[in-house]
Amino acid sequence: MDRLDELEVFLAILDTGSLVGASRKLGRSAPAVTRLLSALEERIGTRLLERTTRHLAATEAGLRLAGQARQVLSLYEAAVSDDASTAMRGKLRITAPMVFGRRHVAPIVNSYLDRYPEMQVEMMMSDRNLDLIEEGLDLAVRIGTLADTTLVARPVGMVGRLLVASPDYLARRGMPQTPHDLLQHDVIFTTERINATEWRFRHEGRERTVQLTPRLTVNEIDAALLAAKAGRGIARALSYQVAEDLEAGTLVRLLPDYEPAPLPVQLVVTGTRHMVPRLRAFLDHAVSALSNLSVIQQAQFRS
Repeated sequence: MDRLDELEVFLAILDTGSLVGASRKLGRSAPAVTRLLSALEERIGTRLLERTTRHLAATEAGLRLAGQARQVLSLYEAAVSDDASTAMRGKLRITAPMVFGRRHVAPIVNSYLDRYPEMQVEMMMSDRNLDLIEEGLDLAVRIGTLADTTLVARPVGMVGRLLVASPDYLARRGMPQTPHDLLQHDVIFTTERINATEWRFRHEGRERTVQLTPRLTVNEIDAALLAAKAGRGIARALSYQVAEDLEAGTLVRLLPDYEPAPLPVQLVVTGTRHMVPRLRAFLDHAVSALSNLSVIQQAQFRS
């Protein structure tokens, strides 16, 4: 057992005020935190925390240890950070949405690997929001609001939710003027949607929903967009997914005045305190690169 872990756990308990808070902060299970605290108290031979039903408080011995532990961990972190050859060696595990990861995160990973030749990166592309702790991931690219408020997020931009169709389809079926007009059109849905029978819109600050029966349903966005470009119907996609087609004219943007609020693009980690240098270097590199990416700039979309 690394005895520095015991000190880090002890300080996390003090800083968060609970065993559960420490487990969330450190990405460890609550039983593991309890075992480390018990091992530390047994080794020292005295109680370090007074436990009540509402909170934990350091004993006199715990306060003395806390001051010494912060100094020890600070010196250790400085020593490790000063050794550049050690700091920038190892593996990072990263997850990103399929299309966004392939188009925009993979080039960032490649340039990071070029910069740090002794580093390794494992990328997991998934349109599901993988759990960082359960999957052993260091960083995630998230599109949308975060359900887990314990995570630390660095925003880098926004993406819109657009309706698109091919010029050929619109020439045959006409251009919809309002969301209600979609009832007279063929629509293409993707099955990863939470509710696969409706599209939501916003106009002049008011939300509205249109219940639709899709003519075609597919389980991934590339297939839906191929069908849209082939004139099969109207699809909804995130702005970065259709940026090239809109520029080339193979798809046309529909009902821009009714688009829902844009979604945030964020880089997510479990915490920033005691972040290892290799992860901090990747985070800073990715924030810089993604913040300058034209397809996720907030100015392009209505808020």
